[in-house]
Amino acid sequence: MSAQLSENTQIEVRLRSLLHARGLRYRVHQRPLRTLKRVADVVFTRARVAVFVDGCFWHGCPQHGTWPKRNAGFWREKIEGNVLRDRETDTLLLEAGWLSVRIWEHEDVREAADRVAALVQSRSCR
Repeated sequence: MSAQLSENTQIEVRLRSLLHARGLRYRVHQRPLRTLKRVADVVFTRARVAVFVDGCFWHGCPQHGTWPKRNAGFWREKIEGNVLRDRETDTLLLEAGWLSVRIWEHEDVREAADRVAALVQSRSCR
């Protein structure tokens, strides 16, 4: 499991490429809030949009998430903890005026880029 990439995964790189092609500029692997020890994969500071690309296994995807049979208690606690932290992050960002966008690794990357672009543009017009 330690060989898994935590940054610059294939979907993350493709998403950034599509967003850049749409003329959007962003920051990569940055904390949306300095006081929050959580790093978003793509951050639009002016629009206050933080994008997280979540892996199905690590973040408990309801469609594709699996529960390992070996060391099951450890993995269940780990994954459920990740899900709770994700929810807490979303809540804290919302309270600070940010929009948190979650994209699953199995999602169509073009549709995800369209969704993110629309949200960023709508928040930039304000």
